[in-house]
Amino acid sequence: MRFTQVASLLLAAGGVSGASVKRDPGFSQGQPIDGKGKGAPLLGGTNKEVDLQNPDGLGQQSTDNGNVQNLKWSFSDSKTRLLNGGWVREQLITDLPSSHDIAGAQQHLTKGSIRELHWHRVAEWGYLYAGRVLISAVTETGQYETSILEAGDIWYFPKGEAHTIQGLDDENEYLLVFDDGNFEASGTTFNIDDWIAHTPKSILAKNFGLPEETFDNVPAPNPYISNGTVSTKTVEGGSGPLTGNASYAYFAKDHPLEKVPGGGGTLRIIDTTTFPISKTIAATVVTLEPGALRELHWHPNAEEWLYFHQGQGRATAFIGNSLARTFDFRAGDTAVFPDNSGHYIENVSKDEDLVWIEIYKSDRVQDISLTQWLALTPSDIVSNILKIPVDVAAGLKKEKQLIVKANNTY
Repeated sequence: MRFTQVASLLLAAGGVSGASVKRDPGFSQGQPIDGKGKGAPLLGGTNKEVDLQNPDGLGQQSTDNGNVQNLKWSFSDSKTRLLNGGWVREQLITDLPSSHDIAGAQQHLTKGSIRELHWHRVAEWGYLYAGRVLISAVTETGQYETSILEAGDIWYFPKGEAHTIQGLDDENEYLLVFDDGNFEASGTTFNIDDWIAHTPKSILAKNFGLPEETFDNVPAPNPYISNGTVSTKTVEGGSGPLTGNASYAYFAKDHPLEKVPGGGGTLRIIDTTTFPISKTIAATVVTLEPGALRELHWHPNAEEWLYFHQGQGRATAFIGNSLARTFDFRAGDTAVFPDNSGHYIENVSKDEDLVWIEIYKSDRVQDISLTQWLALTPSDIVSNILKIPVDVAAGLKKEKQLIVKANNTY
């Protein structure tokens, strides 16, 4: 294709005007043009829809600098496994190499379908965002959990704990999180029918005190998710049910949302202070109103892994040594901010809330607020370092803001 033909196509797409390139900002048209003399139109192969969704990838943020590794992955780019009774798609370290601590998945169950009995070498944390599920688990001491969870509820199964999940509504869907970025390493998950299918029937008969033919129909290979009917049986015996701080279930209705000074959104912190059993995974569920900002901060104790559930957002990760990169996010995206990296998250929508979940491989959610740090440092020192008026430094808010409203003023 000749250049004049390419230029004509770009003109139709809004990237070129007249016989010469017009240096107007082109990010909103999916063009790497800043309107200040930098950039030029895209002439080669590109994915226009992706470009339009990622203006910061085109160079919109002039404060970005250096070579910062990719910190974003969309579940839409993951391979979806279709199964009898549902589906699953994962985000692993092979997809997002920057995520060392956490791997994630979306999983869907139809009514009665069962994520079969299994256990992992790592801990599992789940957030139900649609439908209802029955979770069940058994500990090494013979205690058990059988709980019905609704949208907004959470579960946590410690490393090695036997468990299963069944869908109760027509359609049920949830986020799964594992405290190892390399979750799919060989031997991470152990499915019960897979084990039984690879054990001699004579041993099974002896172990269970049953005829060998009892196990003639055990699936091989294992189905991972199986169709079924909704369980109606109750569990008794053993060492009794898991209750109180030992329970593997977190019910959102029992925990009010954290009040945010000044408004702009809501937070719900789920760590050992509110969900004692969850010792290796801490989380925050955040809702930002249009235009609001999750304030500039960093986490001193862990990487931050994120799943964006609704809306459109923007975030810049500052990883030190003058290195920074801005990313645009939409529902279904995952991301990771490196350990101790400074960042913010902004809702860029005019009319839709931004909802996401933050995950940490830790027992606690911890963050340090940039505003609070500066406000609790002698104002003349802040003035000298940042070259701002001392009275401005002295007037910074001393309380952690967490969320800043769109029309924030002092």
